[in-house]
Amino acid sequence: MFYEYIVIAGYFMLVIGIGFAFKKMADNSTSDYFRGGGRMLWWMVGSTAFMAQFSAWTFTGGAGKAFTDGFSISLVFFANTFAYFCGWAYFAARFRQMRVDTPTEGIKRRFGDQNEQFFSWALIVFSFINAGVWLNALGVFTSVVFDADVSTTIIATGLTVLFVSVLSGAWGVVASDFVQTLVVAVISIACAIIALIKVGGPVAMVNNFPVDFVMGPDMNYGLILVATFVFFLAKQMITIMNMHDSFRFLNAKDSVNARKAALLAMILMGVGSIVWFIPPWASATLYPDAAASYPELGNKAADAVYLVFTRNAMPIGTVGLLLAGLFAATMSSMDSALNKNSGIFVRSIYQPMLLKKNKEVSDKHLLHISRIVSFISGILVIVVALFFKSLKELSLFDLMMNVSTMIQVPLLIPLIFGLFIKKTPQWAPWVTVALGLFVSWFMANIFTPELLADIIGMENEFTRRESIDINLMLTIGGHIFITAAFFCLTTLFYSEEKDQYKPQREAFFADVETPFIADFAQDEFDRQQRDKLGSMVMYMGLGVFAMMLIPNPLWGRAVFGCCALAILGTGFLLKRSANPNKTQPAL
Repeated sequence: MFYEYIVIAGYFMLVIGIGFAFKKMADNSTSDYFRGGGRMLWWMVGSTAFMAQFSAWTFTGGAGKAFTDGFSISLVFFANTFAYFCGWAYFAARFRQMRVDTPTEGIKRRFGDQNEQFFSWALIVFSFINAGVWLNALGVFTSVVFDADVSTTIIATGLTVLFVSVLSGAWGVVASDFVQTLVVAVISIACAIIALIKVGGPVAMVNNFPVDFVMGPDMNYGLILVATFVFFLAKQMITIMNMHDSFRFLNAKDSVNARKAALLAMILMGVGSIVWFIPPWASATLYPDAAASYPELGNKAADAVYLVFTRNAMPIGTVGLLLAGLFAATMSSMDSALNKNSGIFVRSIYQPMLLKKNKEVSDKHLLHISRIVSFISGILVIVVALFFKSLKELSLFDLMMNVSTMIQVPLLIPLIFGLFIKKTPQWAPWVTVALGLFVSWFMANIFTPELLADIIGMENEFTRRESIDINLMLTIGGHIFITAAFFCLTTLFYSEEKDQYKPQREAFFADVETPFIADFAQDEFDRQQRDKLGSMVMYMGLGVFAMMLIPNPLWGRAVFGCCALAILGTGFLLKRSANPNKTQPAL
Protein backbone atom coordinates (compact mmCIF):
# COMPACT_ATOMS: atom_id res chain seq x y z
CA MET A 1 0.00 0.00 0.00
CA PHE A 2 3.03 2.31 0.26
CA TYR A 3 2.82 3.38 -3.39
CA GLU A 4 -0.94 3.89 -3.16
CA TYR A 5 -0.46 6.32 -0.28
CA ILE A 6 2.16 8.25 -2.25
CA VAL A 7 -0.18 8.57 -5.26
CA ILE A 8 -3.08 9.79 -3.13
CA ALA A 9 -0.87 12.25 -1.24
CA GLY A 10 0.40 13.65 -4.53
CA TYR A 11 -3.14 14.06 -5.81
CA PHE A 12 -4.25 15.96 -2.71
CA MET A 13 -1.25 18.27 -3.04
CA LEU A 14 -2.33 19.00 -6.63
CA VAL A 15 -5.92 19.77 -5.57
CA ILE A 16 -4.74 22.10 -2.82
CA GLY A 17 -2.39 23.75 -5.33
CA ILE A 18 -5.35 24.40 -7.64
CA GLY A 19 -7.16 26.09 -4.77
CA PHE A 20 -4.24 28.44 -4.15
CA ALA A 21 -3.63 29.06 -7.87
CA PHE A 22 -7.17 30.34 -8.43
CA LYS A 23 -7.67 32.05 -5.06
CA LYS A 24 -6.92 35.55 -6.37
CA MET A 25 -9.43 35.17 -9.19
CA ALA A 26 -12.16 34.55 -6.59
CA ASP A 27 -11.20 37.42 -4.27
CA ASN A 28 -12.56 40.29 -6.38
CA SER A 29 -16.32 39.94 -5.83
CA THR A 30 -19.11 37.58 -4.82
CA SER A 31 -19.89 37.08 -8.52
CA ASP A 32 -16.34 35.77 -9.01
CA TYR A 33 -16.69 33.56 -5.93
CA PHE A 34 -20.10 32.11 -6.87
CA ARG A 35 -19.70 31.63 -10.64
CA GLY A 36 -16.30 32.91 -11.73
CA GLY A 37 -17.87 36.19 -12.79
CA GLY A 38 -19.47 34.35 -15.72
CA ARG A 39 -16.14 34.33 -17.59
CA MET A 40 -15.28 30.64 -17.94
CA LEU A 41 -14.47 28.86 -21.19
CA TRP A 42 -16.62 26.04 -22.53
CA TRP A 43 -14.22 23.21 -21.77
CA MET A 44 -14.08 24.24 -18.11
CA VAL A 45 -17.86 24.59 -17.84
CA GLY A 46 -18.47 21.35 -19.75
CA SER A 47 -16.13 19.50 -17.40
CA THR A 48 -17.92 20.74 -14.29
CA ALA A 49 -21.32 19.94 -15.83
CA PHE A 50 -20.10 16.41 -16.55
CA MET A 51 -18.51 15.94 -13.12
CA ALA A 52 -21.66 17.21 -11.39
CA GLN A 53 -23.37 13.98 -12.52
CA PHE A 54 -20.34 11.85 -11.75
CA SER A 55 -19.63 11.11 -8.09
CA ALA A 56 -17.96 8.26 -6.23
CA TRP A 57 -21.35 6.57 -6.46
CA THR A 58 -20.57 5.79 -10.12
CA PHE A 59 -17.51 3.75 -9.11
CA THR A 60 -19.27 2.18 -6.11
CA GLY A 61 -23.08 1.86 -6.20
CA GLY A 62 -23.20 2.11 -10.00
CA ALA A 63 -20.37 -0.40 -10.43
CA GLY A 64 -22.06 -2.78 -7.99
CA LYS A 65 -25.24 -2.60 -10.04
CA ALA A 66 -23.27 -3.27 -13.25
CA PHE A 67 -21.56 -6.29 -11.62
CA THR A 68 -24.87 -7.91 -10.66
CA ASP A 69 -27.30 -6.71 -13.33
CA GLY A 70 -25.20 -6.13 -16.46
CA PHE A 71 -26.00 -3.52 -19.10
CA SER A 72 -29.09 -1.98 -17.48
CA ILE A 73 -27.04 0.46 -15.34
CA SER A 74 -25.90 2.23 -18.52
CA LEU A 75 -29.49 3.26 -19.19
CA VAL A 76 -29.32 5.69 -16.27
CA PHE A 77 -26.28 7.39 -17.79
CA PHE A 78 -27.67 7.32 -21.32
CA ALA A 79 -30.55 9.33 -19.86
CA ASN A 80 -27.96 11.86 -18.59
CA THR A 81 -26.53 11.99 -22.10
CA PHE A 82 -29.97 12.75 -23.52
CA ALA A 83 -30.47 15.51 -20.96
CA TYR A 84 -27.21 17.20 -21.98
CA PHE A 85 -28.19 16.89 -25.62
CA CYS A 86 -31.33 18.85 -24.78
CA GLY A 87 -29.10 21.31 -22.93
CA TRP A 88 -27.08 21.86 -26.09
CA ALA A 89 -30.21 22.15 -28.21
CA TYR A 90 -32.20 24.47 -25.95
CA PHE A 91 -31.52 24.95 -22.23
CA ALA A 92 -27.82 25.77 -21.71
CA ALA A 93 -27.73 29.07 -23.60
CA ARG A 94 -31.00 30.20 -22.00
CA PHE A 95 -29.70 29.45 -18.53
CA ARG A 96 -26.68 31.69 -19.21
CA GLN A 97 -29.01 34.35 -20.58
CA MET A 98 -30.88 34.58 -17.26
CA ARG A 99 -28.08 37.06 -16.37
CA VAL A 100 -27.89 36.16 -12.68
CA ASP A 101 -25.14 35.03 -10.30
CA THR A 102 -27.08 32.31 -8.45
CA PRO A 103 -29.93 29.96 -9.44
CA THR A 104 -32.33 31.39 -6.88
CA GLU A 105 -31.89 34.88 -8.32
CA GLY A 106 -33.24 33.40 -11.55
CA ILE A 107 -36.12 31.88 -9.58
CA LYS A 108 -36.82 35.30 -8.10
CA ARG A 109 -36.97 36.89 -11.55
CA ARG A 110 -39.34 34.18 -12.77
CA PHE A 111 -41.57 33.52 -9.72
CA GLY A 112 -41.07 36.45 -7.32
CA ASP A 113 -39.62 37.03 -3.84
CA GLN A 114 -41.74 34.55 -1.89
CA ASN A 115 -40.84 31.62 -4.09
CA GLU A 116 -37.20 32.68 -4.02
CA GLN A 117 -37.24 32.26 -0.23
CA PHE A 118 -39.11 28.94 -0.37
CA PHE A 119 -36.79 27.36 -2.93
CA SER A 120 -33.66 28.81 -1.30
CA TRP A 121 -34.30 26.91 1.93
CA ALA A 122 -35.65 23.80 0.19
CA LEU A 123 -32.73 23.53 -2.26
CA ILE A 124 -30.12 24.08 0.44
CA VAL A 125 -31.60 21.28 2.55
CA PHE A 126 -31.77 18.94 -0.45
CA SER A 127 -28.16 19.73 -1.40
CA PHE A 128 -27.08 18.62 2.06
CA ILE A 129 -28.90 15.30 1.55
CA ASN A 130 -27.50 14.74 -1.94
CA ALA A 131 -23.92 15.64 -1.04
CA GLY A 132 -24.24 13.40 2.02
CA VAL A 133 -25.09 10.45 -0.24
CA TRP A 134 -22.01 11.16 -2.40
CA LEU A 135 -19.70 11.51 0.59
CA ASN A 136 -21.10 8.36 2.18
CA ALA A 137 -20.39 6.40 -1.02
CA LEU A 138 -16.78 7.56 -0.97
CA GLY A 139 -16.41 6.79 2.73
CA VAL A 140 -17.66 3.22 2.27
CA PHE A 141 -15.20 2.54 -0.54
CA THR A 142 -12.19 4.29 0.99
CA SER A 143 -12.59 2.63 4.36
CA VAL A 144 -12.23 -0.77 2.70
CA VAL A 145 -9.01 0.21 0.93
CA PHE A 146 -7.35 1.61 4.02
CA ASP A 147 -9.01 -0.83 6.41
CA ALA A 148 -10.16 2.22 8.32
CA ASP A 149 -13.33 3.30 10.04
CA VAL A 150 -15.97 4.62 7.61
CA SER A 151 -16.74 7.59 9.85
CA THR A 152 -13.09 8.61 9.95
CA THR A 153 -12.73 8.53 6.16
CA ILE A 154 -15.97 10.51 5.70
CA ILE A 155 -14.74 13.23 8.06
CA ALA A 156 -11.23 13.43 6.58
CA THR A 157 -12.47 13.57 2.98
CA GLY A 158 -15.20 16.06 3.79
CA LEU A 159 -12.73 18.44 5.44
CA THR A 160 -10.44 18.34 2.40
CA VAL A 161 -13.28 19.21 0.03
CA LEU A 162 -14.36 21.95 2.39
CA PHE A 163 -10.89 23.54 2.26
CA VAL A 164 -10.79 23.86 -1.53
CA SER A 165 -14.35 25.18 -1.77
CA VAL A 166 -13.88 27.82 0.93
CA LEU A 167 -10.50 28.94 -0.38
CA SER A 168 -11.14 29.60 -4.07
CA GLY A 169 -14.89 29.47 -4.70
CA ALA A 170 -16.20 28.71 -8.19
CA TRP A 171 -12.83 29.23 -9.90
CA GLY A 172 -11.18 26.55 -7.76
CA VAL A 173 -14.21 24.26 -8.01
CA VAL A 174 -14.44 24.37 -11.80
CA ALA A 175 -10.67 24.29 -12.35
CA SER A 176 -10.36 21.21 -10.15
CA ASP A 177 -13.30 19.68 -12.03
CA PHE A 178 -11.37 19.97 -15.30
CA VAL A 179 -8.28 18.31 -13.84
CA GLN A 180 -10.43 15.69 -12.15
CA THR A 181 -12.15 14.93 -15.45
CA LEU A 182 -8.72 14.02 -16.81
CA VAL A 183 -8.08 11.79 -13.79
CA VAL A 184 -11.39 9.99 -14.27
CA ALA A 185 -10.79 9.62 -18.02
CA VAL A 186 -7.30 8.19 -17.49
CA ILE A 187 -8.46 5.67 -14.89
CA SER A 188 -11.57 4.62 -16.77
CA ILE A 189 -9.92 4.10 -20.15
CA ALA A 190 -6.89 2.29 -18.73
CA CYS A 191 -9.03 -0.05 -16.63
CA ALA A 192 -11.46 -0.68 -19.51
CA ILE A 193 -8.67 -1.65 -21.93
CA ILE A 194 -7.02 -4.03 -19.44
CA ALA A 195 -10.42 -5.52 -18.54
CA LEU A 196 -11.25 -6.26 -22.17
CA ILE A 197 -7.84 -7.85 -22.74
CA LYS A 198 -8.16 -10.09 -19.69
CA VAL A 199 -11.74 -11.16 -20.39
CA GLY A 200 -11.02 -11.93 -24.05
CA GLY A 201 -12.74 -8.99 -25.75
CA PRO A 202 -16.23 -7.45 -25.70
CA VAL A 203 -17.94 -10.47 -27.30
CA ALA A 204 -16.53 -12.86 -24.71
CA MET A 205 -17.44 -10.40 -21.92
CA VAL A 206 -21.08 -10.35 -23.02
CA ASN A 207 -21.35 -14.07 -23.79
CA ASN A 208 -19.70 -15.18 -20.55
CA PHE A 209 -21.63 -12.82 -18.29
CA PRO A 210 -23.18 -15.00 -15.52
CA VAL A 211 -26.74 -13.88 -16.33
CA ASP A 212 -28.42 -12.36 -19.36
CA PHE A 213 -26.20 -9.34 -20.08
CA VAL A 214 -29.04 -7.07 -21.22
CA MET A 215 -31.91 -8.24 -19.03
CA GLY A 216 -29.90 -9.13 -15.94
CA PRO A 217 -31.16 -11.43 -13.17
CA ASP A 218 -34.69 -11.63 -11.79
CA MET A 219 -36.25 -9.88 -14.77
CA ASN A 220 -39.12 -11.81 -16.33
CA TYR A 221 -40.63 -8.98 -18.34
CA GLY A 222 -38.40 -7.18 -20.83
CA LEU A 223 -41.02 -4.47 -21.22
CA ILE A 224 -40.27 -3.34 -17.65
CA LEU A 225 -36.65 -2.64 -18.61
CA VAL A 226 -37.67 -0.64 -21.70
CA ALA A 227 -40.29 1.31 -19.78
CA THR A 228 -37.81 2.07 -16.98
CA PHE A 229 -35.43 3.61 -19.51
CA VAL A 230 -38.19 5.77 -21.01
CA PHE A 231 -39.16 7.08 -17.58
CA PHE A 232 -35.51 7.67 -16.72
CA LEU A 233 -35.22 9.93 -19.77
CA ALA A 234 -37.95 12.14 -18.31
CA LYS A 235 -36.52 11.98 -14.78
CA GLN A 236 -32.97 12.96 -15.76
CA MET A 237 -34.29 15.76 -17.95
CA ILE A 238 -36.11 17.17 -14.92
CA THR A 239 -33.18 16.74 -12.53
CA ILE A 240 -30.46 18.13 -14.82
CA MET A 241 -32.07 20.80 -17.02
CA ASN A 242 -33.82 22.97 -14.46
CA MET A 243 -33.34 26.45 -13.04
CA HIS A 244 -31.63 25.14 -9.90
CA ASP A 245 -29.00 23.17 -11.81
CA SER A 246 -28.51 26.08 -14.20
CA PHE A 247 -25.59 27.13 -11.97
CA ARG A 248 -23.25 25.04 -14.13
CA PHE A 249 -23.97 27.17 -17.18
CA LEU A 250 -24.07 30.50 -15.33
CA ASN A 251 -20.26 30.19 -15.27
CA ALA A 252 -19.91 30.32 -19.07
CA LYS A 253 -18.52 33.49 -20.64
CA ASP A 254 -21.33 33.74 -23.21
CA SER A 255 -24.25 31.90 -24.76
CA VAL A 256 -22.12 30.09 -27.35
CA ASN A 257 -19.75 28.72 -24.71
CA ALA A 258 -22.71 27.54 -22.61
CA ARG A 259 -24.00 25.47 -25.56
CA LYS A 260 -20.54 24.07 -26.28
CA ALA A 261 -20.23 23.12 -22.60
CA ALA A 262 -23.45 21.10 -22.76
CA LEU A 263 -22.21 19.38 -25.93
CA LEU A 264 -18.93 18.43 -24.24
CA ALA A 265 -20.80 17.05 -21.21
CA MET A 266 -23.03 15.05 -23.57
CA ILE A 267 -20.05 13.48 -25.37
CA LEU A 268 -18.21 12.65 -22.13
CA MET A 269 -21.32 11.16 -20.58
CA GLY A 270 -22.20 9.16 -23.69
CA VAL A 271 -18.74 7.58 -23.99
CA GLY A 272 -18.43 7.12 -20.25
CA SER A 273 -21.77 5.30 -20.03
CA ILE A 274 -19.99 2.29 -21.55
CA VAL A 275 -16.34 2.77 -20.59
CA TRP A 276 -16.93 3.14 -16.82
CA PHE A 277 -18.70 -0.19 -16.48
CA ILE A 278 -16.48 -2.45 -18.59
CA PRO A 279 -14.32 -3.43 -15.55
CA PRO A 280 -17.29 -4.51 -13.35
CA TRP A 281 -18.89 -6.30 -16.32
CA ALA A 282 -15.63 -8.15 -16.95
CA SER A 283 -15.23 -8.83 -13.22
CA ALA A 284 -18.51 -10.78 -13.22
CA THR A 285 -16.61 -13.37 -15.28
CA LEU A 286 -13.06 -12.87 -14.00
CA TYR A 287 -13.88 -12.53 -10.30
CA PRO A 288 -17.41 -13.92 -9.76
CA ASP A 289 -16.88 -14.00 -5.97
CA ALA A 290 -15.78 -10.36 -5.83
CA ALA A 291 -18.71 -9.38 -3.61
CA ALA A 292 -17.57 -11.94 -1.04
CA SER A 293 -14.17 -10.27 -0.74
CA TYR A 294 -15.48 -7.62 1.63
CA PRO A 295 -18.19 -9.18 3.82
CA GLU A 296 -17.83 -6.31 6.30
CA LEU A 297 -19.79 -4.13 3.85
CA GLY A 298 -22.89 -6.30 4.22
CA ASN A 299 -25.44 -5.59 1.46
CA LYS A 300 -23.03 -3.06 -0.03
CA ALA A 301 -20.25 -5.64 -0.67
CA ALA A 302 -20.76 -5.62 -4.45
CA ASP A 303 -20.09 -1.86 -4.42
CA ALA A 304 -16.37 -2.59 -3.93
CA VAL A 305 -16.04 -4.51 -7.22
CA TYR A 306 -13.87 -1.79 -8.80
CA LEU A 307 -11.41 -2.20 -5.95
CA VAL A 308 -11.32 -5.98 -6.47
CA PHE A 309 -10.60 -5.47 -10.17
CA THR A 310 -7.82 -2.91 -9.73
CA ARG A 311 -6.10 -4.93 -7.04
CA ASN A 312 -6.14 -8.11 -9.10
CA ALA A 313 -5.79 -6.92 -12.69
CA MET A 314 -4.03 -3.55 -12.72
CA PRO A 315 -0.39 -2.60 -12.00
CA ILE A 316 0.68 -1.50 -8.52
CA GLY A 317 -0.27 2.12 -7.93
CA THR A 318 -3.55 1.94 -9.83
CA VAL A 319 -5.56 1.57 -6.62
CA GLY A 320 -4.10 4.91 -5.52
CA LEU A 321 -5.00 6.42 -8.89
CA LEU A 322 -8.49 4.92 -8.64
CA LEU A 323 -8.96 6.43 -5.20
CA ALA A 324 -7.71 9.75 -6.56
CA GLY A 325 -10.45 9.46 -9.19
CA LEU A 326 -13.03 8.65 -6.53
CA PHE A 327 -11.91 11.61 -4.46
CA ALA A 328 -12.02 13.68 -7.66
CA ALA A 329 -15.57 12.64 -8.47
CA THR A 330 -16.95 13.20 -4.98
CA MET A 331 -15.00 16.39 -4.38
CA SER A 332 -16.37 17.76 -7.63
CA SER A 333 -19.97 17.07 -6.65
CA MET A 334 -19.56 18.18 -3.06
CA ASP A 335 -17.56 21.38 -3.63
CA SER A 336 -20.08 22.43 -6.30
CA ALA A 337 -22.86 21.93 -3.75
CA LEU A 338 -21.02 23.95 -1.10
CA ASN A 339 -20.26 26.80 -3.47
CA LYS A 340 -23.82 26.85 -4.80
CA ASN A 341 -25.35 26.76 -1.31
CA SER A 342 -23.13 29.63 -0.26
CA GLY A 343 -24.34 31.74 -3.19
CA ILE A 344 -27.99 30.88 -2.56
CA PHE A 345 -27.81 31.72 1.14
CA VAL A 346 -25.88 34.97 0.80
CA ARG A 347 -27.74 36.40 -2.21
CA SER A 348 -31.26 35.13 -1.56
CA ILE A 349 -31.51 34.94 2.25
CA TYR A 350 -28.79 36.94 4.04
CA GLN A 351 -28.59 40.01 1.76
CA PRO A 352 -32.40 40.49 1.45
CA MET A 353 -32.68 40.18 5.24
CA LEU A 354 -30.18 43.04 5.72
CA LEU A 355 -31.83 45.17 3.05
CA LYS A 356 -35.18 44.83 4.83
CA LYS A 357 -33.52 46.31 7.91
CA ASN A 358 -32.11 49.16 5.77
CA LYS A 359 -28.55 48.07 6.52
CA GLU A 360 -25.79 48.91 4.07
CA VAL A 361 -23.82 45.86 3.02
CA SER A 362 -20.61 45.80 0.96
CA ASP A 363 -19.70 43.12 -1.54
CA LYS A 364 -16.50 42.47 0.42
CA HIS A 365 -18.58 41.71 3.52
CA LEU A 366 -20.77 39.32 1.51
CA LEU A 367 -17.66 37.58 0.19
CA HIS A 368 -16.46 37.03 3.77
CA ILE A 369 -19.87 35.65 4.78
CA SER A 370 -19.83 33.38 1.71
CA ARG A 371 -16.69 31.64 2.93
CA ILE A 372 -18.16 31.18 6.40
CA VAL A 373 -21.34 29.69 4.93
CA SER A 374 -19.30 27.31 2.74
CA PHE A 375 -17.46 26.12 5.85
CA ILE A 376 -20.66 25.54 7.86
CA SER A 377 -22.28 23.79 4.86
CA GLY A 378 -19.32 21.43 4.62
CA ILE A 379 -19.66 20.45 8.27
CA LEU A 380 -23.38 19.77 7.83
CA VAL A 381 -22.74 17.59 4.75
CA ILE A 382 -20.32 15.49 6.80
CA VAL A 383 -23.02 15.03 9.46
CA VAL A 384 -25.55 13.90 6.83
CA ALA A 385 -23.05 11.43 5.33
CA LEU A 386 -22.47 9.94 8.78
CA PHE A 387 -26.23 9.44 9.12
CA PHE A 388 -26.49 7.65 5.76
CA LYS A 389 -23.60 5.43 6.81
CA SER A 390 -25.91 3.95 9.46
CA LEU A 391 -28.47 2.79 6.84
CA LYS A 392 -26.97 -0.67 6.36
CA GLU A 393 -30.06 -2.18 4.74
CA LEU A 394 -29.90 0.03 1.62
CA SER A 395 -27.39 -0.45 -1.20
CA LEU A 396 -25.78 2.75 -2.50
CA PHE A 397 -27.71 2.38 -5.75
CA ASP A 398 -31.07 2.11 -3.98
CA LEU A 399 -30.20 4.99 -1.65
CA MET A 400 -29.31 7.26 -4.56
CA MET A 401 -32.42 6.38 -6.54
CA ASN A 402 -34.74 6.84 -3.56
CA VAL A 403 -33.37 10.26 -2.67
CA SER A 404 -33.39 11.42 -6.28
CA THR A 405 -36.84 10.18 -7.27
CA MET A 406 -38.86 10.83 -4.11
CA ILE A 407 -37.45 14.23 -3.10
CA GLN A 408 -35.53 15.80 -5.97
CA VAL A 409 -38.07 15.34 -8.79
CA PRO A 410 -41.06 17.06 -7.09
CA LEU A 411 -38.82 19.89 -5.93
CA LEU A 412 -37.53 20.60 -9.42
CA ILE A 413 -40.68 20.19 -11.53
CA PRO A 414 -41.73 23.87 -11.21
CA LEU A 415 -38.16 24.90 -12.05
CA ILE A 416 -38.23 23.28 -15.48
CA PHE A 417 -41.89 23.60 -16.44
CA GLY A 418 -41.80 27.23 -15.30
CA LEU A 419 -39.56 27.97 -18.28
CA PHE A 420 -42.41 27.03 -20.63
CA ILE A 421 -45.59 27.79 -18.67
CA LYS A 422 -45.19 31.52 -18.24
CA LYS A 423 -48.41 32.59 -16.53
CA THR A 424 -48.90 30.88 -13.18
CA PRO A 425 -50.23 32.21 -9.84
CA GLN A 426 -47.78 32.96 -7.02
CA TRP A 427 -48.78 29.87 -5.04
CA ALA A 428 -48.27 27.44 -7.94
CA PRO A 429 -44.60 26.45 -7.34
CA TRP A 430 -44.71 25.66 -3.63
CA VAL A 431 -48.13 23.99 -3.79
CA THR A 432 -46.81 21.85 -6.67
CA VAL A 433 -43.85 20.76 -4.53
CA ALA A 434 -46.16 19.89 -1.63
CA LEU A 435 -48.35 17.83 -3.96
CA GLY A 436 -45.26 16.15 -5.41
CA LEU A 437 -44.03 15.03 -1.99
CA PHE A 438 -47.47 13.58 -1.31
CA VAL A 439 -47.32 11.73 -4.64
CA SER A 440 -43.93 10.28 -3.64
CA TRP A 441 -45.35 9.08 -0.32
CA PHE A 442 -48.47 7.68 -2.00
CA MET A 443 -46.47 5.71 -4.57
CA ALA A 444 -44.09 4.37 -1.92
CA ASN A 445 -46.73 3.29 0.57
CA ILE A 446 -50.12 2.92 -1.12
CA PHE A 447 -49.90 2.35 -4.88
CA THR A 448 -47.18 -0.29 -4.65
CA PRO A 449 -46.07 -2.80 -7.32
CA GLU A 450 -47.98 -5.48 -5.37
CA LEU A 451 -51.19 -3.46 -5.63
CA LEU A 452 -50.57 -2.96 -9.35
CA ALA A 453 -50.14 -6.73 -9.80
CA ASP A 454 -53.49 -7.31 -8.08
CA ILE A 455 -55.22 -4.67 -10.21
CA ILE A 456 -54.04 -6.15 -13.51
CA GLY A 457 -54.75 -9.70 -12.32
CA MET A 458 -51.21 -11.11 -12.30
CA GLU A 459 -50.90 -14.53 -10.74
CA ASN A 460 -47.14 -14.40 -10.21
CA GLU A 461 -45.62 -11.69 -8.02
CA PHE A 462 -42.93 -9.40 -9.35
CA THR A 463 -39.33 -10.20 -8.38
CA ARG A 464 -37.55 -7.83 -5.98
CA ARG A 465 -35.68 -6.18 -8.85
CA GLU A 466 -38.86 -5.80 -10.89
CA SER A 467 -40.63 -4.31 -7.88
CA ILE A 468 -37.89 -1.71 -7.43
CA ASP A 469 -37.99 -0.75 -11.12
CA ILE A 470 -41.79 -0.60 -11.18
CA ASN A 471 -41.84 1.52 -8.04
CA LEU A 472 -39.45 3.97 -9.72
CA MET A 473 -41.65 4.06 -12.82
CA LEU A 474 -44.81 4.58 -10.78
CA THR A 475 -43.20 7.41 -8.83
CA ILE A 476 -41.77 9.14 -11.89
CA GLY A 477 -45.02 8.60 -13.80
CA GLY A 478 -46.97 10.03 -10.88
CA HIS A 479 -44.84 13.16 -10.93
CA ILE A 480 -45.18 13.57 -14.69
CA PHE A 481 -48.92 12.94 -14.96
CA ILE A 482 -50.02 14.38 -11.61
CA THR A 483 -47.41 16.79 -10.20
CA ALA A 484 -46.29 18.35 -13.49
CA ALA A 485 -49.83 18.32 -14.90
CA PHE A 486 -51.07 20.16 -11.80
CA PHE A 487 -48.43 22.89 -12.23
CA CYS A 488 -49.41 23.36 -15.88
CA LEU A 489 -53.10 23.54 -14.97
CA THR A 490 -52.51 26.30 -12.41
CA THR A 491 -52.32 28.69 -15.37
CA LEU A 492 -56.13 28.47 -15.37
CA PHE A 493 -56.11 30.31 -12.03
CA TYR A 494 -53.69 33.03 -13.16
CA SER A 495 -54.98 36.58 -12.78
CA GLU A 496 -53.04 39.29 -14.58
CA GLU A 497 -54.55 42.00 -12.35
CA LYS A 498 -53.14 40.31 -9.23
CA ASP A 499 -49.71 39.61 -10.70
CA GLN A 500 -47.42 42.18 -9.06
CA TYR A 501 -44.37 40.53 -10.65
CA LYS A 502 -45.58 40.78 -14.26
CA PRO A 503 -42.99 43.40 -15.44
CA GLN A 504 -40.19 41.48 -13.72
CA ARG A 505 -41.32 38.16 -15.24
CA GLU A 506 -41.62 39.61 -18.73
CA ALA A 507 -38.14 41.12 -18.44
CA PHE A 508 -36.84 37.72 -17.36
CA PHE A 509 -38.24 35.92 -20.41
CA ALA A 510 -36.99 38.71 -22.69
CA ASP A 511 -33.46 38.22 -21.34
CA VAL A 512 -33.72 34.43 -21.59
CA GLU A 513 -34.33 34.74 -25.34
CA THR A 514 -31.55 37.33 -25.88
CA PRO A 515 -28.02 35.95 -26.55
CA PHE A 516 -25.29 37.05 -24.13
CA ILE A 517 -21.98 38.19 -25.65
CA ALA A 518 -18.76 38.51 -23.64
CA ASP A 519 -17.05 41.93 -23.30
CA PHE A 520 -13.55 42.90 -24.45
CA ALA A 521 -12.03 42.24 -21.01
CA GLN A 522 -12.68 38.54 -21.53
CA ASP A 523 -9.40 37.89 -23.41
CA GLU A 524 -7.27 38.25 -20.29
CA PHE A 525 -9.52 35.86 -18.35
CA ASP A 526 -9.24 33.34 -21.20
CA ARG A 527 -5.46 33.57 -21.08
CA GLN A 528 -5.30 33.10 -17.31
CA GLN A 529 -7.56 30.04 -17.44
CA ARG A 530 -5.41 28.36 -20.08
CA ASP A 531 -2.14 29.28 -18.37
CA LYS A 532 -3.05 28.25 -14.82
CA LEU A 533 -4.82 25.06 -15.81
CA GLY A 534 -2.08 24.17 -18.28
CA SER A 535 0.43 24.27 -15.43
CA MET A 536 -1.76 22.19 -13.10
CA VAL A 537 -2.40 19.56 -15.78
CA MET A 538 1.29 19.27 -16.59
CA TYR A 539 2.11 18.79 -12.90
CA MET A 540 -0.40 15.97 -12.80
CA GLY A 541 1.07 14.48 -15.96
CA LEU A 542 4.56 14.52 -14.43
CA GLY A 543 3.18 12.80 -11.34
CA VAL A 544 1.65 10.01 -13.42
CA PHE A 545 4.90 9.77 -15.42
CA ALA A 546 6.79 9.24 -12.12
CA MET A 547 4.55 6.23 -11.47
CA MET A 548 6.59 4.41 -14.10
CA LEU A 549 9.25 4.07 -11.38
CA ILE A 550 6.96 1.78 -9.36
CA PRO A 551 8.22 -1.84 -9.62
CA ASN A 552 5.70 -3.20 -12.12
CA PRO A 553 5.94 -5.46 -15.15
CA LEU A 554 6.83 -3.72 -18.41
CA TRP A 555 3.19 -3.58 -19.50
CA GLY A 556 2.25 -1.89 -16.22
CA ARG A 557 4.89 0.79 -16.67
CA ALA A 558 3.70 1.26 -20.25
CA VAL A 559 0.14 1.88 -19.01
CA PHE A 560 1.32 4.71 -16.77
CA GLY A 561 3.56 6.07 -19.51
CA CYS A 562 0.71 6.29 -22.02
CA CYS A 563 -1.57 7.95 -19.48
CA ALA A 564 1.13 10.47 -18.61
CA LEU A 565 1.74 11.36 -22.26
CA ALA A 566 -1.98 12.01 -22.82
CA ILE A 567 -2.16 14.28 -19.77
CA LEU A 568 1.10 16.11 -20.57
CA GLY A 569 -0.07 16.67 -24.14
CA THR A 570 -3.27 18.30 -22.89
CA GLY A 571 -1.33 20.52 -20.50
CA PHE A 572 1.12 21.54 -23.24
CA LEU A 573 -1.70 22.56 -25.59
CA LEU A 574 -3.30 24.67 -22.85
CA LYS A 575 -0.03 26.42 -22.02
CA ARG A 576 0.71 27.02 -25.69
CA SER A 577 -2.73 28.51 -26.30
CA ALA A 578 -2.20 30.91 -23.37
CA ASN A 579 0.82 32.47 -25.09
CA PRO A 580 -0.40 35.64 -26.86
CA ASN A 581 2.46 35.33 -29.36
CA LYS A 582 1.15 31.98 -30.59
CA THR A 583 -1.85 31.29 -32.76
CA GLN A 584 -4.45 30.08 -30.29
CA PRO A 585 -6.36 26.90 -31.06
CA ALA A 586 -10.08 26.99 -30.43
CA LEU A 587 -9.98 25.87 -26.77
